[in-house]
Amino acid sequence: MRVKSELWVKGYLRRCAYEGADAVLMRRGDSDAGAIYIKISRLDGTAALFGPAPAGLEGAREERRWQSCLGEAPGAEAAADGYLARQIEFDPDIWVVEVEDRAGRHFLDNWMT
Repeated sequence: MRVKSELWVKGYLRRCAYEGADAVLMRRGDSDAGAIYIKISRLDGTAALFGPAPAGLEGAREERRWQSCLGEAPGAEAAADGYLARQIEFDPDIWVVEVEDRAGRHFLDNWMT
């Protein structure tokens, strides 16, 4: 059984704080099953963006899995913001968490596809 979105986000925000990275909830989505997007701002005009992996992937039904939304290398922060705006138009129930970390740490290593 998958952890509710609200609970997962609260745990992720605590993990970021524990690691010394500033993280802020930018958009609150559906508390039970809203899709979660993680934007990593490197504070130099670039950002990485991670979103939910397709549900058909192994293990994605029981636990959350992540994939890069903009490619492997960080891109322009405006590209990440544009991607999020399109996702919000498509699904207004999404969550958006923004992490500010110059090193680009995302703390999703065990959940990446």
